Amino acid sequence: MTRSLRTLLVALLLALPGMTGAATGEVIVAPLTGAIGPATADFIVRTLARAADEHAQLVVLTIDTPGGLDGSMRKIIKDILASPVPVASFVAPGGARAASAGTYILYASHVAAMAPGTNLGAATPVNLAAPEAAPKAPAAKDRDKTTKAGEAATDESTLARKQMQDAAAYIRSLAQLRGRNAQWAERAVREAASLSAAEAVKEGVVDLMAGDVADLLVKLDGREVATASGKQVLATRGAVIVTVEPDWRTRFLSVITDPSVALLLLMAGVYLLVIEFTSPGMAVPGVLGAICLLTALFALQMLPIDYAGLALVLLGVTFMIAEAFFPSYGSLGIGGVAAFSIGAVMLVDTDVPGFGISPVLVGVLAIVSVLFMLVIAGIAFRARTRPVVTGDDGLIGSVGVTLDDVEAEGWARVHGEQWRVRSQVPLRHGQAVRVTARDGLVLTVEPTAGPPPTQ
Repeated sequence: MTRSLRTLLVALLLALPGMTGAATGEVIVAPLTGAIGPATADFIVRTLARAADEHAQLVVLTIDTPGGLDGSMRKIIKDILASPVPVASFVAPGGARAASAGTYILYASHVAAMAPGTNLGAATPVNLAAPEAAPKAPAAKDRDKTTKAGEAATDESTLARKQMQDAAAYIRSLAQLRGRNAQWAERAVREAASLSAAEAVKEGVVDLMAGDVADLLVKLDGREVATASGKQVLATRGAVIVTVEPDWRTRFLSVITDPSVALLLLMAGVYLLVIEFTSPGMAVPGVLGAICLLTALFALQMLPIDYAGLALVLLGVTFMIAEAFFPSYGSLGIGGVAAFSIGAVMLVDTDVPGFGISPVLVGVLAIVSVLFMLVIAGIAFRARTRPVVTGDDGLIGSVGVTLDDVEAEGWARVHGEQWRVRSQVPLRHGQAVRVTARDGLVLTVEPTAGPPPTQ
């Protein structure tokens, strides 16, 4: 009886974690640093999927970001909201920040924490300008001009208001979902407000402060969180910590999704293909060009691209190449450089830091494009002035040697081939002759001075 009772008690104790919904397993720690872009989103999404597959009890995102692209941020947030594994966003170490997109991710997480000496906020969409002071009332004679200018700006201001309202509603909904300070969240969007770690805890923006990841796990032990799969109780004290670093895929994506690198790959691909088409059979330029072009297009489709800018870039390159083959006294070339420069500046449709194209790079590429155009033009010009060596034009003027004595007709060797030849004057065997005309398979020749060619 005693043994049966003991067995029953052990079974009940083992069943308690499942009855209380307590989570067991490892804690996965992943960095979310730098500007948030397609590579960052891909890394976080795969990390959350791994955590779900391995039945981890918690994912900790250590955040230090100035912000990033709206599409990438929303992709991360969607996966956090749908994750069956709780996600704790931790702004750390000291000196780190969760600005702009980082603030949204912090609000979306099941647990929001900050280390001392960190800050968050300034979540206003970066492409929205600060409101200007109201202008003075115009004089009567200027009212018409002012009215027209106001009408022209209506669409832009309406779009700005829509973006502001959408961003404010989005972060407010996240705050309400997690039970955090929704009023301050809206201020972070509308007024670009920011808070230190201590102020954020006091205002109810984040849940707690912790010195490091280990301290955070101690403070989260026993905390109940609601996930997409239901409520869970964290058992993080002494849990196994698995740190996940960006792999080669993430590093590769972060390189090619840099707009400057994508533009360089695009230009390299186009130029290498031009070289292949102008010198068929080389193969290497064609293979490398195709790889560069496809990689650039893959990267561009992941970025917020202005397709008018992309069209101008391609149009400019086309004009510059056309100038090399169809000389137009510089009009196509100059127009191509102008179209390319304007398109490169317009190419990326965002003002997010880290995702712009440097004007210096645009200028360098424009100069390189002009030099490339001049090189191609030089090659084409030399090809036009080079003597023809094939067909009838290639035979006329060629020098050969007679193979026998020729009275009216006979045989001669021209270009290493035996031809039936006709001459108005007698020719002796081994005499040098020059081709003056061709009639089918018969060449008209005349004697020429100098030794016969070696054939």
